[in-house]
Amino acid sequence: KPLNEEAAAELGAELLGEALVFGVGGLCLYLEYLRQVGQSRRREEQLEQTLSELREGLERLQGELEEL
Repeated sequence: KPLNEEAAAELGAELLGEALVFGVGGLCLYLEYLRQVGQSRRREEQLEQTLSELREGLERLQGELEEL
């Protein structure tokens, strides 16, 4: 049965409010995901840099050992 104007306006406002809450929640989840991905990427870059420095140090030590 059709809704009267007041009930339709109330239902629309409730629907809009719930959509806003879910939208903000979804945005928060997305932003947290991006933050975690960024942290993971930075951590991986740091590990790669450390590994590269260790390899360079090993090569330098091997060169010094060959000289001796």
